[in-house]
Amino acid sequence: MKSYKDLDVYNTAFNLAIKVHKMSLELPKYELYEQGSQIRRSSKSIKDNIVEGYGRRKYKADFIKFLVYAHASLLECLSQLQMIDELYEIKEVKLLI
Repeated sequence: MKSYKDLDVYNTAFNLAIKVHKMSLELPKYELYEQGSQIRRSSKSIKDNIVEGYGRRKYKADFIKFLVYAHASLLECLSQLQMIDELYEIKEVKLLI
């Protein structure tokens, strides 16, 4: 493994962040800076924590700690997606959940 980009989990998280970002731009204008910003940050945090953990992979406990952070960000993102699904009719949301 030469790079974090070789990790399947990173690539999955990266693709999720891209899809969530694009979906968030379909929210009503008044939500772009509230709910939209929050879900964009949580989805990007998943991939960022994986990368940071990879950077500390020499220390197994640190790598695991950042993977736990990534999982927590995933749960936050899922919670945000569920809220958006309840409030707005954006068909991509169900696919992301």
